[in-house]
Amino acid sequence: MTPSTTSRNFKQNKLLRAVIPLAFWLGVWQLAAFLVDLRTNGHGALLLPYPMLVAERLRLLAVQPAFWQAAAVTLGRIFAGFAVGAAAGAAVAAATSALRCADWVLTPAVKVIRAIPVASFIVLVLLWAPSSGWVPAIVSGLMVLPVLWGNVSKGVAQTDPLLLEAARAYRFGRGRTFRLVYLPSVLPYFASGCATGLGLAWKAGVAAEVLCQPKLAIGTQLYRAKITLETPDLFAWTAVVIVLSFLLEYVLGFLFRRLGGGKT
Repeated sequence: MTPSTTSRNFKQNKLLRAVIPLAFWLGVWQLAAFLVDLRTNGHGALLLPYPMLVAERLRLLAVQPAFWQAAAVTLGRIFAGFAVGAAAGAAVAAATSALRCADWVLTPAVKVIRAIPVASFIVLVLLWAPSSGWVPAIVSGLMVLPVLWGNVSKGVAQTDPLLLEAARAYRFGRGRTFRLVYLPSVLPYFASGCATGLGLAWKAGVAAEVLCQPKLAIGTQLYRAKITLETPDLFAWTAVVIVLSFLLEYVLGFLFRRLGGGKT
């Protein structure tokens, strides 16, 4: 078997692994919608609309400028919160790993943040934030911070002591030790934490939008579709959330693969 044939078979298998599950679950959805429609005498769209009906609603929404504005603003808010939360989590992990006093002071606070339910955070931040538009970003950041703190702390703890001993023997400075020893050890843990935290940030951010309802937001559109019983719109906006989540996850994974030379 030639390398070109192997590559072609790999691409075909990868395509099938994406298409077959999608086709299966769309078929399950279509069948479930048909059964609901039968049980409700033709009013099944209020409970479970057909996939084609949702696709049509999504097409109609996509030609409206407000659709893209809401998607872009939600994406910007949540990603900004995620980035700040990831940076803060990594910084806190570095502090708690290097300084005992920081560990005593900051570790309990991070554990409290991790234990508080998302709904409580949303309500509290809604009371304190200067405007409702800040709430999704702040909540997303708070959800990410404990995850990155845990992962980066573990990465620092798992750093090879022999490499650290060699760095001391060759009299590496702090910057060089960080770049050549700690960074390669921590990066896989940081990447894994970002992958987990991104999903948490995305779900928490959209949930915050549903509750606080800023002017331009996917969560606001989800809430309006729900109260007006526009179930196809509700499914269409949910599909947008899923697609944007996959897109963010892919972009983040691509960036880490580039940083890690394709290893992460």
